[in-house]
Amino acid sequence: MTTAPLPPVPPTPPASSDGVATASPAPSPVAPGLRLAAVADQPPCRPAPVGCNSSSPSTDAPGEASRGRKAAAKAGADIRGEVLLTLARLSLATPRQLKALLLPHQQDTDHARRALRNLRDESPALVGRTHRAQQSYWYCTPAGLAEAAASGELAPRTGRTTGQRAASRTGLRGHGNALVDTVIAFHQSKEADQSDWHLEVAHPTPAGNLLPDAVVLLDNGSSAFVEIDRTMSYARLVAKLERYDAYRNGPPSGRGNAARAPRSHWQETYAGPSLERGFPPVLFVFAPAPRRGAREERCPLEALPKAR
Repeated sequence: MTTAPLPPVPPTPPASSDGVATASPAPSPVAPGLRLAAVADQPPCRPAPVGCNSSSPSTDAPGEASRGRKAAAKAGADIRGEVLLTLARLSLATPRQLKALLLPHQQDTDHARRALRNLRDESPALVGRTHRAQQSYWYCTPAGLAEAAASGELAPRTGRTTGQRAASRTGLRGHGNALVDTVIAFHQSKEADQSDWHLEVAHPTPAGNLLPDAVVLLDNGSSAFVEIDRTMSYARLVAKLERYDAYRNGPPSGRGNAARAPRSHWQETYAGPSLERGFPPVLFVFAPAPRRGAREERCPLEALPKAR
């Protein structure tokens, strides 16, 4: 009679001082080279009550809810740096939007909210919040922008500002919210990552600077201008397109040399070394603003006009 060999026994992880086996933590998903510290938001250990010894059963045995809270705290610390960089790039975002960009497979926003609270509880605070219509809009403070810039993960840019003004004003907040939703749509379709967006970068033209809402580097290596239209009139739309035309037909910005003719600003910036790419397309995203005083919830089906 033969017997099947027993499966190998995995090595027992080292035990901590209280006799509980511990495992090495999983590597953090924070971007490599990021110098943003990950601070876990864990409550301090409470001393044992008087008369209780090490053999007494603990009244704080972790259940499902406790394990969930600890997992949220760890994930909140792990994505702390990514949340700060995202707010620095996009000016403002809601917890739902941050979850969609950084933790798309999570069912809720607990991890994103935990990371935001970690950043807000720093001294000085790295993020701030504006609460409107049962929704919270988060943005970087000046200290948060400074730490994000020191990480080396942000594209060099002058004049970068916090999103506090955008979050506190209704029109700017709606515009910024629509822009982040556009970033999410590109991210989910794998057309562009959220780190490939640059907001309100000035482009010189003979008629003054062109200031696109955003410039995005697409997955195929080309770029596109993005404009968010919420309340733009026809006249303003035409004026905006005329400014793009002035940028496209602007005079050469360099002197050139024997190897190549002088190029315009857009060619230097977007056409590639051999001018293999044309002028970037201008993408308009139409996100109409709700009428003043109108309810933001969807109209119930029974209120819709019935087809005759």
